[in-house]
Amino acid sequence: MLKQLMKWTIIGFVFILAANFGTMAHASNGNNDDESINEKFGLPIVVYGEKLSTSQKDEVRKLLGVNDTSKVTEITVTGDDLVTYIKGDRRANMYSSAKITRKEAGEGLVIKQVTPENITEVTDEMYANALLTAGIQDAIVEVASPVKVSGHSALVGIYKAYDEGNGEELNKEHTEVANEELSIATQLAKKEGMDNDKVTELLTEIKKEIAAKKPATKEDIEKIINDQVKRLEIQLSEQDRQLLIDLFEKMRSLNINFDNVQSQLETISKDIKQRIEEAVGDKGFLEAISDFFKKLIDGIKSLFS
Repeated sequence: MLKQLMKWTIIGFVFILAANFGTMAHASNGNNDDESINEKFGLPIVVYGEKLSTSQKDEVRKLLGVNDTSKVTEITVTGDDLVTYIKGDRRANMYSSAKITRKEAGEGLVIKQVTPENITEVTDEMYANALLTAGIQDAIVEVASPVKVSGHSALVGIYKAYDEGNGEELNKEHTEVANEELSIATQLAKKEGMDNDKVTELLTEIKKEIAAKKPATKEDIEKIINDQVKRLEIQLSEQDRQLLIDLFEKMRSLNINFDNVQSQLETISKDIKQRIEEAVGDKGFLEAISDFFKKLIDGIKSLFS
């Protein structure tokens, strides 16, 4: 009788787990329904990586929900664009692509990675932070790649879309520092004891403090960075700390103003904190499962002792 009870307990537990995972999978599914065209801003802009084959380009169209090419503006990003926007290598292969749908002022910036399994280094929040630095504030940006890529070059396509796709011309110095920010973010995320969320949280909190305190000198920038590193309990080498100081000092010298995007920075900050809390919760959940099975096995063992 006891054995049957334990058997049904395990079966019930497995069904509960399956139901929870099914719900999570359903919640993560995207929605590619076509949106009506915003006549104020024109057609959505789709930028394709130059290296895409014809079949890969068709695949990207499907991934980005482009069912009718007459309803989007299509452009291609090349190695020359890498040089123009981020001083990259002209010979680099460009695969990652993006769809940009501009929105009214105040609607905010939304990033959607359609193929997160193929964007190996850059998170939604990293894209958002870099694009806000570059001056892009109100748009839906969808990113896709048919092959695994780091995700850095998708930024170039987004910049080109704003310059050539009936968008708003961007400041080249701002796009260069935005790309530098993204490179530093992914570099720091690879460090021991760091991860994407922690790096994004740090960069976002620094920007929020810059918007609030309006630092006038490099020393002010350094203090803000040191304070946030300490508050978030992040361990950084002196070299990495200096990378951040130089990056944000460059932003200060270029008069990049985060006042207008404070609400969006708050949104990024809340999303990151929620994900960190969920990760801690997931860890606790897994530990609970482990404890459950340990006690269950111990209980079974006791039946035969």
